[in-house]
Amino acid sequence: MDIVLTLAVNPGLEDDLEKATRDASAALGARVPETLVLHAGRAIDVFAETEDLQQSRKRVSETLLDYATIDWCLQPNGHHRRKSMLIADMDSTMITVECIDELADFVGMKEQVSEITEAAMRGELDFEAALKERVALLKGLSVEALEICYKERITVMPGARQLVRTMTTGGAFAALVSGGFTFFTERVASTIGFHDTRANILEISDDVLTGSVAEPICGAAAKLEALEDYCADRKLLNEQVLAVGDGANDIPMLKAAGLGIAYHAKPKTAAATHAAVRNGDLTTLLYFQGYRFDEFAAV
Repeated sequence: MDIVLTLAVNPGLEDDLEKATRDASAALGARVPETLVLHAGRAIDVFAETEDLQQSRKRVSETLLDYATIDWCLQPNGHHRRKSMLIADMDSTMITVECIDELADFVGMKEQVSEITEAAMRGELDFEAALKERVALLKGLSVEALEICYKERITVMPGARQLVRTMTTGGAFAALVSGGFTFFTERVASTIGFHDTRANILEISDDVLTGSVAEPICGAAAKLEALEDYCADRKLLNEQVLAVGDGANDIPMLKAAGLGIAYHAKPKTAAATHAAVRNGDLTTLLYFQGYRFDEFAAV
């Protein structure tokens, strides 16, 4: 099997990249590796062959344990490497915050809600029950507060626009699928450039939140269902999909995708995926697909 190992670092860590490339290449049995520079001093592809992909991943993982600054991905080098669909989580993935935690700040409950959010994202609580519990604490919050929250608290994750626009410029379909709320996903999707979005609906009466969320809830099963629906609608194979997220509720979606990436994720999520980005921004996902820096879309 032909495989490709992509290694990426943040600016100023060129020496780390060079050393890691040399050591990882040796782990793959490539004394004089075939390489392709994707971004000078930032990202490189190393090409090799293997009879056992999982064993190769294990050897590379063990070799790179001492390289905490390196983000890497080892995968088959096939014609579906550049994905035809991106399906992404929103909170703490495409934006820098958890919207529900920020909303809770408006009712003086941020610390309590944040603790529940963190536990749910680590997979320690049932997601749907935890969501209902947190939304109940928001009862009485005005729609005006949601508008203020969006304008003042929501920041797009570094690299998000470039990731989405580079892929969509190349013809890929992009969907934002969130356990958060449509009030935010619709705005974030428009800002970043997603084609479609699925999320939860906050129930509102007389311009205030009722403390309830409409059924069915967009949780782990719904995210997986969204991936399958989008693939069926566009006649795509799962291997043509790139999925990215950070929480335990993203795991089924990430595992079903041809390339599932845990982004600055909880340990349980990172352990379940094909690759994890712990250091870089979202443009790292472009390097993992073999995009060169000069191919990135302007934003």
